[in-house]
Amino acid sequence: MSVQVKPTYEPLNELTVLDVVKPLDFFDASEQNQLHVREIGDGNLNLVFHIESALSKKAVIVKQALPYAKVVGESWPLTLDRARIESEALIKEAESVPHLVPKVLYSDSTLAVTVMEDLSDHVILRKGLIEGQIYPKLASDIGTFAAKTAFYSSDFYLHPFEKKEQVKRFSNPELCKITEDLVFTDPFFNIETNDFPAELQSEVDVIWNDTELLKEVAQLRLSFLTKAEVLLHGDLHSGSIFVKGDSTKVIDPEFAFYGPAGFDIAHFIANLALNHLSQNAHAKEPFHRETLQTYLLETIEKTWKTYRETFTALWNEKATDPFAKIDGVLENFLEKTFQEAIGFAGCEIIRRTIGLAHVADLDSIPKKEVELFYKKTALELGVKLIKNQRKLTNITELTDWIRGA
Repeated sequence: MSVQVKPTYEPLNELTVLDVVKPLDFFDASEQNQLHVREIGDGNLNLVFHIESALSKKAVIVKQALPYAKVVGESWPLTLDRARIESEALIKEAESVPHLVPKVLYSDSTLAVTVMEDLSDHVILRKGLIEGQIYPKLASDIGTFAAKTAFYSSDFYLHPFEKKEQVKRFSNPELCKITEDLVFTDPFFNIETNDFPAELQSEVDVIWNDTELLKEVAQLRLSFLTKAEVLLHGDLHSGSIFVKGDSTKVIDPEFAFYGPAGFDIAHFIANLALNHLSQNAHAKEPFHRETLQTYLLETIEKTWKTYRETFTALWNEKATDPFAKIDGVLENFLEKTFQEAIGFAGCEIIRRTIGLAHVADLDSIPKKEVELFYKKTALELGVKLIKNQRKLTNITELTDWIRGA
């Protein structure tokens, strides 16, 4: 009698990944020896394989977490449990917005593997925006995604026992520590992982020595550390969204955790704001630039409007909180969410400009002096948002500030 030995973790390659996929019967028997494999990952934390049948052209994606950050190497160890968190987050998100996330086809926590639907007909939003593309459904899709995943994971909807159990399941300390450091700490101090041109040193020194600013960042960081309000994607920037004309898919929720409600939408807004700045350099024709920048600002406005309206509708129909029917409770929550989101967006803008992980929107500007100008402008905008987060009362005030940056 043979004993089946459970697999142990080891990084996959273009040969061994087939040993994972073939037994799952995604492909017919006639296709098993006609599978084409490509390693397509370009991130810092994972291996990603595209597996396609040469016969039917049916394809799947296999994502495997690495036990370290590729950008640094084995000296920066990471938990493999983030693969479980990512898979469970996608499944949880699909309960409320199945059309906005990739389908999970299989997962294995020992191998830290998730097999999911192929989205090769989509493009990464950041790339599309830099190239000047417009996506009409983007705002309504992201506003709906953020609102529904927030409401259905909140104390306003869940029984307290279920909510607290979910908080435990999505406890993600190692990846949260990355965010704590890279978004809220390192860019505001003289830390060696920061990365910026020497020409920005005087602007960076001003940030590092601005006590008023640092007090606000400290409060935002504390909110990130302590508020377990809703289940967040945790890294909802324009590199975590796949798009095509009639479809939006939010991917890569390995940073998922329970945190402050404004955090996800803040990162989306911040990355659109950075693209808005960069279009001054990327868009070659003035009329097209104006069209793109108007679209980006309208997308920010519509995203928040959709979030607010969707969350409000769910609250009115399905909230179980005993205070849900009290006038002003919902409005107070949304106001605090909005204002805190502005502060979080400011932190994201600053860290994407002088921290460890940049955005191609700014870094791909071909002329150095132009790149420096817009990076200085981005820092000014980030500081302004953080310092004035509680002064803004509606989304058009925010887009006016971005427009004037």
